[in-house]
Amino acid sequence: MELLLLIVLIALGYFAGSMAESKHYKSIKERERRFLKLPAVTIKNALDKNATIERAHLVSGSVVISLDYFKRILAGLRNIFGGEISSYETLIDRARREAILRMKERSKGASIILNVRIETSSIGQSANQRKTVGSIEAIAYGTAVTLRK
Repeated sequence: MELLLLIVLIALGYFAGSMAESKHYKSIKERERRFLKLPAVTIKNALDKNATIERAHLVSGSVVISLDYFKRILAGLRNIFGGEISSYETLIDRARREAILRMKERSKGASIILNVRIETSSIGQSANQRKTVGSIEAIAYGTAVTLRK
């Protein structure tokens, strides 16, 4: 009976986590389409030499995304047997894309965002003297430049 309960809870966690991730990806894709015309580049000098800068300011966007228990179980198995941990890859992908979108949302009226940088870090949870990843934080920042037309 206890084994059945464990299996049901793992299955429930898997489906709930998959639905939440799917919903988040849908939101990300929709917002990426909205901000398609606002380039965010990693180089400093992407502007034409004749461009007149009206305004330049630092913009940033950050997000913390938690790892669901099912993905944590899969990652634990991968640590035992070795190999890529694809459950963490989707987590980091969502965090980075969301951070960039939040940065773009805060750069209202900008023509371009220059010198974009993205940093990620894991936020661990201590459990029985063992560190595990609990959440992933991503921050994106750059210089929002508004050009005079």
